[in-house]
Amino acid sequence: MNLEIITPDKTIYKGEADLVQLTGIDGSFEILNNHAPLISALVKGKIKVKKSGSEEFYEVNGGVIEVLDNKVLILAE
Repeated sequence: MNLEIITPDKTIYKGEADLVQLTGIDGSFEILNNHAPLISALVKGKIKVKKSGSEEFYEVNGGVIEVLDNKVLILAE
């Protein structure tokens, strides 16, 4: 799936990802390929991005996620 993580200052990630793990207002959840459409608020925590066996982590103070047609857009604080 195509993932983009944007902050008010810059884009911190843009590219393909196999898995995205986030902390929403109701708890932690994961996004995989072909996930159902989703819009959710995020709380302070780490975003885990897994791609080709490697993992990257991004610390955010909250934000919003939109998932649609294997495109994931995260607007993070």
